[in-house]
Amino acid sequence: MPQADDASILARAGQEGRIIVTNDKDFGKLVFRTAQAAAGVILLRLRDESSANRVRVMQAVLQQCGEALPNSFIVAQEGHIRVRAMR
Repeated sequence: MPQADDASILARAGQEGRIIVTNDKDFGKLVFRTAQAAAGVILLRLRDESSANRVRVMQAVLQQCGEALPNSFIVAQEGHIRVRAMR
């Protein structure tokens, strides 16, 4: 959905039960300020944007938070992961 706005992406992902992986902080605003429903969001806040680092961080998220992914807003940084329930 390259041309879709964030709200449309979040709505479709919620309908399809998909978890969004993004660098865009606007998804946090949609989830918490406007209470838009979502299946889950992983916000990557990385200093090193290389593919190898993204894979490392996502592997850590899946290993440490795999069961918490649905209905959670996760902020992942190198060496630190925060999980917040969305509902």
